[in-house]
Amino acid sequence: MDKALSDCPYPGCFFCVMKEGNPSKRRASILKFFRELPSLDDDGQVLPISGLWNTAMAHPNDPEFIELGIFECMASLIWKGLKNRRWLSHDQNIYIPYYAAHIIGSYTMNMEEFAERAVHAGVIPPLIELLRGRLTWVEQRVAIRALGHLATYSSTFSSVAGHGEILELSIQLAVSSLEIVYSHFYQYVDRRLSYHCDLLTRGMGGVEMESRKAEEWSSQLQCWSLQLINCFAFKPEFLSSICKPEFLVKLPGMWGGLVNENSPAGIGLLRTICHHKMGRGPVANCPVIIEALCNIACSSDDWQYMAIDCLLWLIQDSSTCHKVVEKAVPVLVDLVEISNLGDQKKVGESIITVLEECLQAQSGARSLLSSHTKDQIEELLSSRQRLKWEKTMPKEDLHIKQATSLVVKLEGNSLFSSGNISGATSKYSEALALCPMRSKKERVILYSNRAQCHLLLQQPLVAISDATRALCLHSPINRHAKSLWRRAQAYDMLGLEKESLLDAILFINECSQSSDPDLSLRQNKVPDYAERLVKKQMRAAWLFREAAIKHGGVHCEGDGHEVYDGQDDSEWETASESDIGNDGKESQVDEEEDDDERRV
Repeated sequence: MDKALSDCPYPGCFFCVMKEGNPSKRRASILKFFRELPSLDDDGQVLPISGLWNTAMAHPNDPEFIELGIFECMASLIWKGLKNRRWLSHDQNIYIPYYAAHIIGSYTMNMEEFAERAVHAGVIPPLIELLRGRLTWVEQRVAIRALGHLATYSSTFSSVAGHGEILELSIQLAVSSLEIVYSHFYQYVDRRLSYHCDLLTRGMGGVEMESRKAEEWSSQLQCWSLQLINCFAFKPEFLSSICKPEFLVKLPGMWGGLVNENSPAGIGLLRTICHHKMGRGPVANCPVIIEALCNIACSSDDWQYMAIDCLLWLIQDSSTCHKVVEKAVPVLVDLVEISNLGDQKKVGESIITVLEECLQAQSGARSLLSSHTKDQIEELLSSRQRLKWEKTMPKEDLHIKQATSLVVKLEGNSLFSSGNISGATSKYSEALALCPMRSKKERVILYSNRAQCHLLLQQPLVAISDATRALCLHSPINRHAKSLWRRAQAYDMLGLEKESLLDAILFINECSQSSDPDLSLRQNKVPDYAERLVKKQMRAAWLFREAAIKHGGVHCEGDGHEVYDGQDDSEWETASESDIGNDGKESQVDEEEDDDERRV
C-alpha cells in the first residue's frame, strides 16, 4: 500500500479501500469490509454507511457492491440496531438503520436482479421489523420504500407476500402515517429528535424547513404504503383483505398533497381495485367513494383519468352499474369533449361508447335508469349526430348559425350587465343550441359565461358542470383560466377544498402565462382574490389538518373558513373570431374578447 493510504489512522478504512488502485485488491478489501462491518463497534461507522448511501443514490444500477455483499451487510446492521440498543445509542449509530434500509431501497429500485439478490440476502425480515415501528417513523418510511420495490417484481413479490403481516402493516400505516408524524414530530418542536431533524434537512435548515420536510416525508410514507398495497391489489387473492369498507372510504382523501403531487396515491389504488370484478362490488357499495370519484373525474387533478376509468368500469359491470350510474352519468357527460388526457387517448370516445352501451342494455321495461339519466345520455348521442350533420352543411349555413349564436350571446351579455342573471343564463343556453359544435372557442366562452351566471344564482353544481365542459373543450385541456377560477369558486361553495385549491393554483399559473392584460400577473403579483382563496384552501386541505384537530393543534370551529367574497375580477368573456375557417376546419387564430365586456 502506498504512503498516502498508509497514513490513514483507521485500519481497513472504507474510504481508503475505495482508493485502492489494484482492482482485485480493491474488490477483496470491499468484500472483507462488508463482512466485518456488522461485528465492529468502532466509532465513526456512520461515515462509511453515509458514503454508501450517497453512492447507492447516485449509481443505483452499479452491480459492484451488490456482488460483494452489501445487502447482507445492511441487513445485519439493521438487526444489530434492533437488538443492541446500547450500540444504537452510541456515537452516531442511531443513523445507521435508516441509511441501511435506504441503501437497500435504492439498489432495488430499478433492477429485478438486484431485488432477487436482496431477498436471497435476507433483507425482508429486518425491514418488516422496521415497518412494525420498532424504531421510529423515519425508519418506517425507508422500510416501506424498500419493501415496495421488492414487491414490484414478479420474481420477488411472492417472497414479500409470504410474510402475511406486511399487507396488514401497510394498510395500518397508510391510514395512520400522517397522525404518527404529526404527533411524534411536527406538533412539539422542542421534542423533535435531533437525528430526525438532521436527516430531514441535512443540517441545512431550521424549524421551518424541518416542518416542511416532515410534511413531505409523511406524505411519502403514506404514498409508499399505498404503492406497496397496490402491488398486492393486482392479485385477486388479496382483495378481500384490502377491500374493507373502513379502509376504502379513506382512499380518496389520500392524495399526496402539494408536496407529493407526482403520486397517484389513493386514487391509483382505487383504480387497481376497480380493475378487478371482485374489487368493484365493495367500491360500488360505498356512496362516499363514488361521490369522490365523480369529483376527481371532473377536476384538474393529474390523476383525473384514473377516476374516469373507475367510473367506466363500474358502469360496464352489470352487478355494479345500478349502484353508480345515476351519480356517474352527469359527470361523464360533461367530459365527452376530452380527446386525450396525458397518455390516455380518445377518452371522450370511450365515455360515449360506454354510455351508449349502458343505454342499450337498460332499454327494456325493467330499466334501472331514471328518465333524467336516459335523457342526458340521449341528448349526448344527439349532439354527436348533430356534429356529423354539421359536417355535411354548406359553409354559408354554418356561418349563419354562428353569427346568430353571437347575436344571442351578446343579448345575454346585455342582460347580465343589467342584472338579469336568469335571463342571461337562458340566452347563453340558446346560443349554445345554435353555435356549431366545431366552434370550440366560442362554446368554451358560452359555457364559461353560463357557469358564472350559475355561480351568482348560487347554483354551484351546475356551475361546475358548465365550467368543466368549457375546460374539456379548451385546448390545452383544463387550462382555460376564467373557467378554472369560476369552478374554483363553485368547489369552494360546496366545501371541496382540494378541488378548489388545485383549480385556483392552475388559474394563477395560467394568469402568469397569459397575454391578456386583464389576466396577466403584473410584476408577478398574484391577484388578491386568488391569493385569499389559495391560502384558505391550503389551510383547509392541509395534510396534517385531521391529525392536528384530533391532537388539539387546530380548532375546527371557524378555522380556515374565514369569509371569502368570491369576487371574480376577470373580464366577462366573448369571442369575436369565427372558429370555422374557409376550408371548413377549425381556425387557429387566437381567441379575442369584445370591448364591451364588463367585469364581474
